[in-house]
Amino acid sequence: MNIKLKKLNKTIVKCKKCPRLTNFIKKISLEKRKQNINEKYWGKPVTGFGDVNAKLMIIGLAPAAHGGTRTGRAFTGDKSGDFLFKSLFTTKISNQDFSKKKNDGLKLRSTYITNILKCVPPGDKPLNDELINCSNYFIKELDSLKKLKVIVALGKVAFDNCVKIYKKKYFLNQKFEFKHGKKYLLPDNRILIASYHPSPRNVNTKVISAAMINQLFRKARIISKF
Repeated sequence: MNIKLKKLNKTIVKCKKCPRLTNFIKKISLEKRKQNINEKYWGKPVTGFGDVNAKLMIIGLAPAAHGGTRTGRAFTGDKSGDFLFKSLFTTKISNQDFSKKKNDGLKLRSTYITNILKCVPPGDKPLNDELINCSNYFIKELDSLKKLKVIVALGKVAFDNCVKIYKKKYFLNQKFEFKHGKKYLLPDNRILIASYHPSPRNVNTKVISAAMINQLFRKARIISKF
């Protein structure tokens, strides 16, 4: 593994910069959800995972309370992840159509999956200082993935926060509009693509469909050249 990324991930797992988030994770891990009552929750910040030579990065806002916070892997063990990995398998980005837990045999092809925020916030609403604290980890992930060409942001909040980080880092004045499938050239020559979040609400109300997200990932692969 990329030594820089390995060191970063060790730091992320031990992070306790945001007391509100640390306490909330602890609460979730002790109270649990009925169907996971006998499981041991990960209960720590959730790092990114995937191919360290990735040309494509997929980002969400934060781990799910009973998904990533339980399993220790982003987009793993929740319905959004179930939808996402069916698409990644269909578009030949992953070797299987599910992500249930760590060490389940999942492999990503030239892709790295992470969240802007490494801890789940109460009500899925992070505070500004929490986002600032965590943005340094996201910047280091971007710096560590030397071959990265494309970032797909799942959901408007992830998209807006990714843009915010880039604007701060590069003093950008460019206008970014969130629209599914729209792409932008970033100052480091990477392409940012906006995507609707594959949440159960968006899937059930047909805001996003399998065909839509498959088409988007095929486009991301063509741009990434893998």
